Amino acid sequence: MNTKRTLLLNVPGSIRLMTKTTARHYSSIVVDGKDRAPNRSMLRAVGFTDADFKKPQVGVASTWSMVTPCNMHIDQLAREAEKGVNSSGGKAVIFNTITVSDAIGMGTEGMKYSLVSREVIADSIETVAGCEGFDGLIAIGGCDKNMPGCIIAMARLNRPAVFVYGGTILPGCHKSKNIDIVSVFEAVGSNANKKISDQELKEIECEAIPGPGSCGGMYTANTMASAIEAMGMSLPGSSSQAAVSREKHLDCRAAGKAVLNLISRNIRPKDIMTRKAFENAITVVMALGGSTNAVLHLLAIAHSIGVKLCIDDFTTIGKRVPVLADLKPSGRFMMAELTAIGGGTPLMKMLMDRGLLHGDCLTVTGKNLRDNYKSVKPYPKHQEIIRSFDDPIKPFGHLVVLYGNLAVTGAVAKISGKEGDYFAGKAIVFDSEENALDAILKGRVKKGHVVVIRYEGPKGGPGMREMLSPTSAIMGKGLGKDVALITDGRFSGGSHGFVVGHISPEAFVGGTLAIIKNNDTIIIDTAKRVINVDLSAGEISRRFKSWNAPKPRYTRGVLAKYAKQVTSAHLGAVTDL
Repeated sequence: MNTKRTLLLNVPGSIRLMTKTTARHYSSIVVDGKDRAPNRSMLRAVGFTDADFKKPQVGVASTWSMVTPCNMHIDQLAREAEKGVNSSGGKAVIFNTITVSDAIGMGTEGMKYSLVSREVIADSIETVAGCEGFDGLIAIGGCDKNMPGCIIAMARLNRPAVFVYGGTILPGCHKSKNIDIVSVFEAVGSNANKKISDQELKEIECEAIPGPGSCGGMYTANTMASAIEAMGMSLPGSSSQAAVSREKHLDCRAAGKAVLNLISRNIRPKDIMTRKAFENAITVVMALGGSTNAVLHLLAIAHSIGVKLCIDDFTTIGKRVPVLADLKPSGRFMMAELTAIGGGTPLMKMLMDRGLLHGDCLTVTGKNLRDNYKSVKPYPKHQEIIRSFDDPIKPFGHLVVLYGNLAVTGAVAKISGKEGDYFAGKAIVFDSEENALDAILKGRVKKGHVVVIRYEGPKGGPGMREMLSPTSAIMGKGLGKDVALITDGRFSGGSHGFVVGHISPEAFVGGTLAIIKNNDTIIIDTAKRVINVDLSAGEISRRFKSWNAPKPRYTRGVLAKYAKQVTSAHLGAVTDL
């Protein structure tokens, strides 16, 4: 049997001539021939017919779970994607992978599993698709780590694939104002500061999450969904649809048809996820004021597909791309409100018309980015969510990469423009997130402090926890403009304030963060892109002579394996370098 692919043009993005066998490049090995009768026998039990064995097989990776509202509806979306595949001449096979809830794990030991779950998701999708011989793949993700996990798996497999975003949640409502999960975290700080009563805290808790969908600001889920669409791996509009909507169901159906088109033309992730595609993703993240987690995840995805990308690329692109979206956490509006005025597609058109996006990049539609968005209508007049280029929220990118004696290989700050560009203060040092949060809530953190949270990096945590609880407590206590926070951990997309994360080298491996003491002066200058502790090189060296690396916190299980394998944050915290 000839399974060799015949190429029309051996260049990325070209249309390739396919035969029936090559359209089933992987599944034919599993089901064709008399010797594969046992394989077919197993598949008949799960619903295959004689006709199905002659169709391309498409795995539908569902991240459905009842552990979080972000993913509670994705089983239904997977069924819609299955219908789209089957009605377009393929045979869909739904399978599951895990999810964890960042919002539920936040501030606890459980949050150490969050970034680890990105690797587990990628590994599990790669494992199932690689074993079962799927010719194509659809993956549907909701909570933060689902999306990069799915895309990393698609990159490794390099089989025709489409990502579908599960969609954003609708806002909750308290006292006639839209609220979300970050509102609850900040309410905890407000309650500790006696600004709101226990009863009002309970009301906000009960009203913030009205149903299915991912957290409703420009937090990590919506950031990564937008980046993936800009990269060309989702259908136009997928990143800014409500979780509970007709549009989202149609998006899933269309993904089924699209993946069959990709299979027939042999268009693969490596044809789509090029260097220019990553530049498009970074551009959209900057324009939207997206999460610092995008830095970590885009570096990891680029590693998986073999594209050279580094943290300094965010600086280069940020210098030419303004922040245009007035979205939470630092802005006023929620994702559902952006969806109501057209979502992200008009913004993509604006950026393309401005020459800030590479319009010639191939996408999962089989067309290039320019063709996908050429007929998109502009935003309605007088809307306030997406600013014009003449009146940006900030004239350049908000994700700022810093270097200095505290971050020799880099750190990432999220500077929306409301915090100022400079902060100098006295360190108040904590060796865990829990200790820092306790001190903030009890009033030990004062105006002028730089909160230092260390041993929370990829290896030290392990797992690089998000510091949403401490940053929200600071905001709730009314210290947002008076206190900075730095860490070798990372931040939720919901964090805001003068915060710097991803400090590398991390404390656990001997980064300078490890020898900081209370009352050391820390200087953060985001205009000069510098973060330093005011100590001489000699004093830093002397302190390290009495420093001993801590023992690993876990010696068995997934966290122990992760800690041994994971690389630095400035490399994307990947585990297969």
